Amino acid sequence: MISRRDFLALTGAAILAPSASWAADEFPAMLDHIILGCADLDRGIAFVEESTGVRAVFGGVHPGRGTMNALLSLGDRQYLEIMAPDPNAKAVQPWAAQRMNSLQELTTPRLITWAAHIGDVDLLAKKLREEGIAFVGPTPGSRARPDGRVLSWRTLNLSDDRHGLFPFFIEWGSDSVHPSADAPAGCRIEHFATADQDPGELSKAFQRLGVDAPVEHGVRAQLRVRIAGPKGTLEMTS
Repeated sequence: MISRRDFLALTGAAILAPSASWAADEFPAMLDHIILGCADLDRGIAFVEESTGVRAVFGGVHPGRGTMNALLSLGDRQYLEIMAPDPNAKAVQPWAAQRMNSLQELTTPRLITWAAHIGDVDLLAKKLREEGIAFVGPTPGSRARPDGRVLSWRTLNLSDDRHGLFPFFIEWGSDSVHPSADAPAGCRIEHFATADQDPGELSKAFQRLGVDAPVEHGVRAQLRVRIAGPKGTLEMTS
């Protein structure tokens, strides 16, 4: 098992209280961003703006992945990514086609996954390999911002992410401006949790990964997020 101490060292996260004592305004210290999936980017932007009063701005397209996004800051090093299919995408890598197709099938926006920031993705990969935890990556990624600057990162995805309950891990390029730094501000995370019919088992699975995440009881497995903005709050689930 990856120790909590080791994982917190990897992420640079502060030590958090056990998940049973999470307050409404707490969330994992390693949380980097939350992804809201939708079939049409403009509709996704309007969906968030209607409840929060803050309009996300276009972030760019993901080459080879068939998707594009809009971004909204949630505070220091956390942000909301609204993701939708890119109608102008000409070539999509086979491994990315499934996500693009699933986004096209969405009838309403919903959470699809979340990302945890990591200080050294290669070290994390080594530890996961030693523990026999299957994963894919580290995989390089990049996109050009509207101002022409290129953001770069590397990600590691667990082979079994419990349908988005477990995060994927992201290491940002040293010369990349974190998206939360200049995305529209005014919103914050008011509540973040995972839910499952067996919260005890899910908590143990998070502990095996070394991930501090709040776990609640639910009739089905899902992510739960509430975002507060100047106009009101937006509650979203997966």
